[in-house]
Amino acid sequence: MRVPFLDLQAATAEIRHELDAAWDRVATSGWYILGAEVEAFEAEWAAYCEAKHAIGVGNGLDALTLTLIALGVGPGDEVIVPSNTYIATWLAVSHAGATPIPVEPDETTFTMDPSKIEAAITLRTRVILPVHLYGHPADMDPILAIAARHRLKVVEDAAQAHGARYKGRRVGSIGDVTCWSFYPGKNLGALGDAGAVTTSDGSIADGIRLLRNYGSRVKYSNEVIGYNSRLDPLQAALLRVKLRVLDQWNSRRREIADLYKHELSAIPLLEVPEVAAWAGPVWHQYVVRSNSRMLLMSALLESGVETLIHYPVPPHKSKAYGAAAACGGDFPIAERLSKSVLSLPMYPQLLRTSAACVARSVDSALGCERTEAERRNPARNSELW
Repeated sequence: MRVPFLDLQAATAEIRHELDAAWDRVATSGWYILGAEVEAFEAEWAAYCEAKHAIGVGNGLDALTLTLIALGVGPGDEVIVPSNTYIATWLAVSHAGATPIPVEPDETTFTMDPSKIEAAITLRTRVILPVHLYGHPADMDPILAIAARHRLKVVEDAAQAHGARYKGRRVGSIGDVTCWSFYPGKNLGALGDAGAVTTSDGSIADGIRLLRNYGSRVKYSNEVIGYNSRLDPLQAALLRVKLRVLDQWNSRRREIADLYKHELSAIPLLEVPEVAAWAGPVWHQYVVRSNSRMLLMSALLESGVETLIHYPVPPHKSKAYGAAAACGGDFPIAERLSKSVLSLPMYPQLLRTSAACVARSVDSALGCERTEAERRNPARNSELW
């Protein structure tokens, strides 16, 4: 059985009629930049995130960059970032003219370890930027407490956490600002690039709206040196359709994660992800760890199962940042993770039979120490079949 890592065609097919209607509505409207469709999505997304404001922008990187600039972050400033994240988090800091200062992750949640943050704070620090990685929220309460003590802003990178909860609260209104990507593969994905910012601070929201549109509120009246980063009305319309099924699709992801955990937990040479007691993850990725990763990856591919690595190169080891003195130092946890993590297929349209096939293929590759009787034990499967 071939199991793709991600199947966006299946997602589109499931709601094709509603997407076609949204597409037609925008095409016949005659309004193709900002306007009512974007405003409607912004209102709906803000309400979903339990925030007062949502501002649609061109993509997730722009959401982060414009937010930092709106907060006054610039040359000479420092921003605390995770050492273990996609490089876009760091790039936004650099685009704002500031310096990213890495902090190592907690190895259980893969997210920024609050106990390591204060040692990285200096007189130049302006912002703490945690990432809700793989759909699991960062531990926000201690981060917020540290920020309050040092009078810092907290900007959340929630590009992988659409619908996640922290201690019952929806991610999107916990820190000062939350930044979103709607890249097609996200839990809430557009049919192209798109992004947004949510916040309950009206002045921050106003600043980002100004920056995204050439620094202008009124056409040809430019108040600041702005950018062109506006959420497209067509993408907004498509996102409105997908937002209506987001909770349902996240629920399916949880079912797949439960199946994986049940089937994979006893396999030697493999670590399955854990969920913190305070977390309500949405499983953007299901990331296992193995010191035999390349063997596992190769065996799965031979079985027809596609996998990916998130991420094979920590930002501080990239060519972009490797020579930057301010980012120097040892980040052994990020490096260990980069050499051991492997993402298994995870998307709402993944069939239970396909997910079970993935589990069997992992078992076949790494479960050599278990007997055939243990693998076929009906008790192991009774909860799932």
